[in-house]
Amino acid sequence: MKRLDRRSGPSQRMQLRLQRGLHQDPSVLLSDVSVASSQEYIGGQEFWITFDTGSSDLWVVSSDCTNPDCQAITRYSSSSSSTLTLSNQSFELTYLVGSVLGTVGTETVTLGPYEISSQTFALANQTSGLALSYTGNSGILGLSFPLVASIPLTSGTPILDNLFSHFDDQHRFFAFKLGRNESQDISYSDSSLTIGELDSSLTNDTSQFAFTPVFASTPDEYDFWKLPIQQITINDQVLSLSRSLVRGAPSPIAVLDTGTTLILGPTADVNAFWYAIGTGGSTRYDQQTETWQVRCERAVDVRIKLGNSDTAKEYPLHPEDVNWAEVETQDGWCTGGIQANNGVDSGDWLLGAVFLRNVYVIHQGRTTSNPPMIGLLNTTDPSAALAEFTSSRGQDPAPPPSLLRAGSSATELRDTLATCVVCGVCGFLIGAIGIMIYRHRQRRRSQGQVHI
Repeated sequence: MKRLDRRSGPSQRMQLRLQRGLHQDPSVLLSDVSVASSQEYIGGQEFWITFDTGSSDLWVVSSDCTNPDCQAITRYSSSSSSTLTLSNQSFELTYLVGSVLGTVGTETVTLGPYEISSQTFALANQTSGLALSYTGNSGILGLSFPLVASIPLTSGTPILDNLFSHFDDQHRFFAFKLGRNESQDISYSDSSLTIGELDSSLTNDTSQFAFTPVFASTPDEYDFWKLPIQQITINDQVLSLSRSLVRGAPSPIAVLDTGTTLILGPTADVNAFWYAIGTGGSTRYDQQTETWQVRCERAVDVRIKLGNSDTAKEYPLHPEDVNWAEVETQDGWCTGGIQANNGVDSGDWLLGAVFLRNVYVIHQGRTTSNPPMIGLLNTTDPSAALAEFTSSRGQDPAPPPSLLRAGSSATELRDTLATCVVCGVCGFLIGAIGIMIYRHRQRRRSQGQVHI
């Protein structure tokens, strides 16, 4: 199943240390564990790893992996652990970008003060397209629901369910805040992951969050951390979205995914988004890379309204997340933070790091009284963000974004643009025919042969 765009930046790296650990009191809460210092233990080996809300499996690269994607990173050595048990069951997982193959096993895993004996995981013997050598990550720890685990549940319970089993209802959650510090020195990361309580440097008050039940296509069946998108606005103009392709969804469905860098959506919607922003020639589509590009100084106020229709709230994006300069720019052109990808099958939209940097997110597991919930807290002040962007990039000379009208759908905008092209061609042809007739009549008039 294709799920994720695996392009993690440095701010999304987390340390996974794998070795045998001492069992600690499971009632102790894991507090103030930042992304930069999150540690696990298996077999005495230390790794960097991605904590990923868009998948459910734990895997690390094995020392048997010799393909280029595994080079220059730390690899797990099975000969260094006395608690590893390998099976003859194969493991395979395909993402939107990249794939991994390996073998299923069990190992003692310690995360903070929690030790899990015989935790199911996979040793990756082959990886492709995951850019592991670039990110320095040696694997992925999935934090989504068991339903989408590639390792069969008959082989063992995913790590998130094992962690949640340590908590009472009040503390059965984890919280993410992806930071903006992109330094290669991970000790300066301003990202945060906590389990069982909030990061006190951000907030201690859960009442500040807007909570939405996780969307389930069928009752009591959850796969990813999903919630509805009600609308996207560009400078206060509403761009209504295409109808959801998710079964039973009254509006488009978004998946919160820390393992994805950009925001990915349906082609028609994304094209309409960039057409609207592209006044004054400030956007273009690169056919070679199949990505939208935007002038690096282009500044727009983009907001995404999330939640059920009666409780939805708006979350502004920092302009630097819409206009993404984290990769090399070309002659003043940057990468758009929102890109088209019709290969997403987990929802209509994937909201990756360029969205998640603007919110603090609680992922609440099922309790005795509530289904799984997503809590969102806005962390971006749009006025301050625009001032920061302008100070860094300079003034935006392009005209304001232009939609057909407030509430125009992506499909309507696309169709109208096509209609304009057709009308233009027809007008050209009619004009050409008219000129030919006029010239013909003039020639015949000069010869005294014109009949009216």
